[in-house]
Amino acid sequence: MGSVLERDLPERAVAPCMELIRAYAVHLKIVNERVTRHGDYRTLPDGSHQITVNAMANKYRFLITLVHEIAHLLAFERFGRRIKPHGAEWKRTFQHLMLPFLRPEIFPPQLLPLLARHFKNPRASSSTDTALSLALREYDPRPMEKQYVFELPEGSCFRLYNGRIFRKGPKKIKRYQCVELHTGKLYLFQPQAEVEWLSEGM
Repeated sequence: MGSVLERDLPERAVAPCMELIRAYAVHLKIVNERVTRHGDYRTLPDGSHQITVNAMANKYRFLITLVHEIAHLLAFERFGRRIKPHGAEWKRTFQHLMLPFLRPEIFPPQLLPLLARHFKNPRASSSTDTALSLALREYDPRPMEKQYVFELPEGSCFRLYNGRIFRKGPKKIKRYQCVELHTGKLYLFQPQAEVEWLSEGM
């Protein structure tokens, strides 16, 4: 497992992550990238713990995702299954687990202030933290045709991974209201949703 993680994690993060995996008897699966999630945690029928993380070229995002899921395991074990998945107990656990990793030997110096701010009150996904998401994207090989919804001009059209096409509308509090061209239905999109920009109108 250690040799596998050397491919997916920053070099100085491999040993401490292996310690966490062994300490909590985690069965770690690295799978082909899923569009809807970066990782997940579940308890298997025999009571063992399985964490699944997408294979991704961005080692810093992989590290955050792995620790995020281990934090779910610990929070449920310590506080019970009735807690909210991303509630106060999980946040405190995630903060505690990430603290040893927030060092320049592991993360680039330009990411550390953004990570420090993010982990004062970690969110369910780092993708919803605009500043951190954009900074992490610099280390994420991404097809040039992909953009975030918030980058597109209002009225422009974009395609999702599943082929559905939308026109971007106005921002409603934190998310953008977009209309699906085929059905005319309205949907709300996170600003950091990654899409294929088609044109400024169709």
